[in-house]
Amino acid sequence: MSALSTSTIAALEEMLQNTARPVPADFMPIYFSRDNQEGLLIGHLNPDFIPHLQELFKKQSIPLARMSHDRLSIQLGRPKELSATLSLLANHMRQGGFIPGWRNEEFAWVDQNGHKYFRLERAAFRTFGFRSMATHINGYTKADTIWLGRRSENKPTDPGKLDNLAAGGISADETPWVNARRELWEEAGVPEQISDDIEPIGRIHMRRIANERGFHDEQLFIYDLELPKHFIPTNHDGEVSGFIEVSYPEAAARILADEFTSDAAFVTADFILRRNK
Repeated sequence: MSALSTSTIAALEEMLQNTARPVPADFMPIYFSRDNQEGLLIGHLNPDFIPHLQELFKKQSIPLARMSHDRLSIQLGRPKELSATLSLLANHMRQGGFIPGWRNEEFAWVDQNGHKYFRLERAAFRTFGFRSMATHINGYTKADTIWLGRRSENKPTDPGKLDNLAAGGISADETPWVNARRELWEEAGVPEQISDDIEPIGRIHMRRIANERGFHDEQLFIYDLELPKHFIPTNHDGEVSGFIEVSYPEAAARILADEFTSDAAFVTADFILRRNK
C-alpha cells in the first residue's frame, strides 16, 4: 500500500474527532415524558419549523403530545399509539413543506437497550432530529484498493457524491446485518456467497445540521468486506450511477476534496486509518 502522508493522516484523524456535532442552542428539544415529568431527550426541532407545528396545537388537541414555548413533549405510551401521534405531527409538517423526499418507508426509534418505541416515515426523522440507523460497507481488495459508489444524480440527498460500496438506512423491521446484505445486493450486486463474509467493525455516531432539513442524528453500523479479485460491482436499484476502484491514498485525497457524502467520508476515513496501521 502506498503510504499516506503525515499531513493526510492528521487531517483524517482531525475530521473523525468531529463526527458528533452539538445541537444548536436554539433548536427545540423533544422529550419523552411520563406523568408530566420530562424524561428522555429524543430529538430536536429546527427553530424555523416551530411556528408551523405550533399552529397545529392551537387548532386541535394532539393525543400524547403537548408543546410549550421551549419544548415538545411526547407522553410515553404503546408503540402503536406513539407511532400514530408522531405520524399526525409528521403529516402536518409534510403539508407545510418541511419534510421533502417523503419515501413511504418507516424507520424505528430504538433506545440504547435495543427496544423499539415507535415507527415513523424515514424522511421525518431529520425534521424532528430523531436518531436513526444505517449500515455502511467498505468494499476492499487484497491489492489495497477500495471500491466507491457514486450516488445517482436523481437522489434527493447528496446527488453525485461518492459513497461506500453500499450503504442505506435500516428500516423498521430490519437488523443491521440483514440491511447490510440487502444493500450490498441492491446497490452493488454482491451475491450472498460473498456478502456472507461481511465483518462487523463497530459504530460511528453522526450528528450535524442537515441544511434546511432539520438535524441529522444517526448511528452508522460499519462493516468491512474483502471482494474477490475479479469482482465488478453492478447497481440494481438505480441509486448508484457507477463505481470506481481507487487506492487508499486516492480515496483519502477525495475525502479531503469534499467529494464524498458526509457519512461515507467518515466511514472511509476510519477504514483507511485502520488499514494504515
